[in-house]
Amino acid sequence: MPVFSRFLRYFMAVARHGSIRKASDELHIAASAIDRQILQGEKTLGTPLFERLPSGLRLTTAGEVLLTACHRWSRDFKALQTQIDNLKGLRRGETDILIPDALTKGFLPALLARLRESHPGIVASVHIRKSRDMGEELVKGHADFALMFNPVPMRELSVRAQKDIPLGFVSPPGHPIAVTPQARFSQVADYPMIIPAPPLALWRSISMLEAETGVQIAAVIRTDNIQMIKSLVLEGTGVGILSYLDVYDEVQKGQLAFTPIVNRKLSPLNLALCVDRSRQLSTAARFVMHEIEACFFHTP
Repeated sequence: MPVFSRFLRYFMAVARHGSIRKASDELHIAASAIDRQILQGEKTLGTPLFERLPSGLRLTTAGEVLLTACHRWSRDFKALQTQIDNLKGLRRGETDILIPDALTKGFLPALLARLRESHPGIVASVHIRKSRDMGEELVKGHADFALMFNPVPMRELSVRAQKDIPLGFVSPPGHPIAVTPQARFSQVADYPMIIPAPPLALWRSISMLEAETGVQIAAVIRTDNIQMIKSLVLEGTGVGILSYLDVYDEVQKGQLAFTPIVNRKLSPLNLALCVDRSRQLSTAARFVMHEIEACFFHTP
């Protein structure tokens, strides 16, 4: 059964495609019927929802506001359905999660695999995004919650949990730097180093450390790919510099060692679990979110 009125369903399809004809093809509804509903909706609201251009239809500001509301209503209805199903004793539900590329390995895939075994009726849709884009996507209702680095404060967002992620030296477990619980930047001055290059954000921290300490490290290889840095360290090419989250999986398996860098001016990355404070999350979304909090944010 359609969730929304005929007008809203037609409006969302036209907004998605920027074309009444393409919306007609998707919905299997006559283009003239869709056009009539859009025109009637604009008349009722007292404002145009689309700009009519030679290339197609483009949302006006009022149309963008309405589309954002439609996405919210759609997700809230799904959440309501899930809560009602839970009241009936059904163990199923869905959740959408935004994560950065750095979390595509490590604790999160392992956690989701365990949840798949214990709660097969819960489906998690994971979307990879840049942290700077996640806040806006959450506010627009495109996901239930997000794991993002250094979130920009937004009135609509609430940080449920956060954890500092240190920067450190990555080495084979038997390397001399691996036996120390912490290390100063100067301690690797004589080792061959594998250094992150732009656009990886870590290169800024390394430049700051070089300027602050006066130590010029011996870079044998520079690369803008985190996996390449780890692979080169595993091959014994040199010592890398990465965040703990970048090597979480390899450290847990004993393949690599991580030694935090000690420096008073070095700020760690901040990983935050964020939600839209105005959203009512489904039972499934809350359950998965709580599992992530317990697995990563509430552990040392």
